[in-house]
Amino acid sequence: MTEPTPSPRISIVIPVYNEEAILRSAITDLRERLSPLGWDYEIILAENGSKDKTAELAQSLCEKYPELRALSVDEPNYGTALRAGIRAARGEFVLCDEIDLCDTDFHQAAVQELESGATDLVIGSKLIAGARDQRPMVRHLASIAYTGLLRGLLGFRGTDTHGLKAFRRSALLPLVEACVADRDVFASEFVIRSYRSGKRVVEIPIRILEKRPPSINLFKRVPNVLTNLAKLTWAIRVRG
Repeated sequence: MTEPTPSPRISIVIPVYNEEAILRSAITDLRERLSPLGWDYEIILAENGSKDKTAELAQSLCEKYPELRALSVDEPNYGTALRAGIRAARGEFVLCDEIDLCDTDFHQAAVQELESGATDLVIGSKLIAGARDQRPMVRHLASIAYTGLLRGLLGFRGTDTHGLKAFRRSALLPLVEACVADRDVFASEFVIRSYRSGKRVVEIPIRILEKRPPSINLFKRVPNVLTNLAKLTWAIRVRG
């Protein structure tokens, strides 16, 4: 991956898997909505194990738009892709987004929080008061159940861990490196470790309206989630 210069102030990291159908339109729309903000930013597309032409399309978009960068990991693994994107990010602030969301309202609110100097990590919560979760009810209920597991097993104090996040890279990169879980649970471990280490965490409500069905079936994700939760519980409860 070619390193453009100079370093931007904001890095937007987006894991992508089998997103050929919406990738071009999502990036075009995101760039248009970022333009009025006047930000110095980069977008990192962290492709992971796609079986369609997502990787090739990501590279062609990078050739067209200089603020885009792309990387690939060999297997379909959200956590590995997200971690790789965060490591590759060069901005002072890192925004973790989803290709079917690209929520610039959250981006603006989160950057304002980080610029205040009083916050290290901003979570876009779909379960906090004021949020609007317009996904199918089964997915909403699954998110509630998952948060309940995190609270019961790990003493999680927030409402959401997966999805939109923004943080000060220098403050939280050591926690990214300390995480032992991967796949979907990596994002949860990162948030939980942030709380447990005393980082200043703020949750803000978001609106969730997806552009397409999940790229991986919800029920097929359950075994990997449970395996990684067991691994994470041992790492935090036993190892600390």
